[in-house]
Amino acid sequence: MTKPFAESCEENKQVILETLQGLFQQPGRVLELGSGTGQHAVFFAEQLPHLDWQPTDRSEYLKGIQCWLDDCALENILPLKCLDVSQSDWSIEPVDYVFSANTVHIMSWPHVENLFDGLGSVMNRQAIFALYGPFNYNGSYTSESNARFDQWLKQRDPLSGIRDLTDLDRLAERAGLRRIDDIEMPANNRILVWEKL
Repeated sequence: MTKPFAESCEENKQVILETLQGLFQQPGRVLELGSGTGQHAVFFAEQLPHLDWQPTDRSEYLKGIQCWLDDCALENILPLKCLDVSQSDWSIEPVDYVFSANTVHIMSWPHVENLFDGLGSVMNRQAIFALYGPFNYNGSYTSESNARFDQWLKQRDPLSGIRDLTDLDRLAERAGLRRIDDIEMPANNRILVWEKL
């Protein structure tokens, strides 16, 4: 099988890494939700050797991710796990950090709710959740390109779409998380950061 490749992962990995280096400073276990192609998992695990990186995704993406993992042979990457956020039991050991990129805008809203509910059960106290992607503020787009992207998302899947910060904060609070940062990134993206209370 040919390794899957996403140009966006290649373009954003360095700037995301620079942010994660500040957020994920202490040794610990990272849960990556929606590992996608596997590019991020390999790059971040290699650059952050003090972390044990747990890649996960739905079953249809696992073969592609495994191709990347097989080629890198990094000792701090944990065995790939199948994880669908709609499952009630994630079967994940408690984690110190969670990372997810470009996921909540391609999920249905009920799945976004499931994601936050699940996080509340697997994050240790003071664990950090870093969520990368485009977000709306007070019901408004931050750029024309994000508005066009949202329209494209909804044409492809009416249940998807760019999520609003206020709604995500509400879900986070319900899961026992509080937002501690909102970091501007290139190309009208952000990294939202929550901490488990």
